[in-house]
Amino acid sequence: MIAILDYGIGNLKSVERALTAVGAEAKVTSSLKEIREADKLVVPGVGAFGACVTGMKRQEFVEPLIEAIEKGKPVLGICVGLQMLFDESEELGPTPGLAILPGRVVRFFPSDAPSETVQGLKVPHIGWNTLEVTRPNKLFKGIPDGARVYFVHSYFAQPSNPSDILANSHYGINFCCAVQHENLFATQFHPEKSGAVGLRILSNFIRLVN
Repeated sequence: MIAILDYGIGNLKSVERALTAVGAEAKVTSSLKEIREADKLVVPGVGAFGACVTGMKRQEFVEPLIEAIEKGKPVLGICVGLQMLFDESEELGPTPGLAILPGRVVRFFPSDAPSETVQGLKVPHIGWNTLEVTRPNKLFKGIPDGARVYFVHSYFAQPSNPSDILANSHYGINFCCAVQHENLFATQFHPEKSGAVGLRILSNFIRLVN
C-alpha cells in the first residue's frame, strides 16, 4: 500500500486518483500506524513552505518519514513535498525545513523585483515546461528529454550536492525540478497533473522495490 501523507495541506485526492489510475493501492491517511506499515510513501505539498513543515511536525509525520527512508522504502515528494526535504527556505524569511537533504529553497527572481520584470516572466511559474533528465534513473524510465510536465510554484530547491539533482527545467533560469537520494525521490512539478508523462512517472514509482 502507498500512504499519501495527510497533514492538512493540499488537494490530496488528485494524487490518490492518479496513483489508482496506474494500478496502485493508494490511500490518503493521517494514521501513523498505516504510514509505518505502508510499502511506499508520498509526501505532497501545496501552498506555503512553513505551513507545510508545521503540518508535518504537528501530525508527527517526520519521524516515520525518516524511518521509511532509512529502511529503504521508496518515498516520493511532490511540489512543496520536495522543498520541505531541504535545510531551509527563504520564503517569508529563512524558514527551517526537515533537513533530510542539504540545500536551500530560493525564490525564482530577486524578492524585491516586481513579478513581471524578468524576461516578461511572472511568478508564480504556472504551466507546462520541459524536463532535462541529468542521469539514468528508474523514476524517469521511458521519459524522454524534453517531455513536458506541469508546474505551479514560486520557489525551487538548490541542492548542496549536485549528485542529488535528477532533472532540471528552465524558466528564465535553469532550475532543479527533481531530486533523488537513494530511495528518496521528489519532483517540483505535479506528476498527477502532467498527463501521460506524469502517469508514466507515477507508474514507474509504484514499481520501485526496496
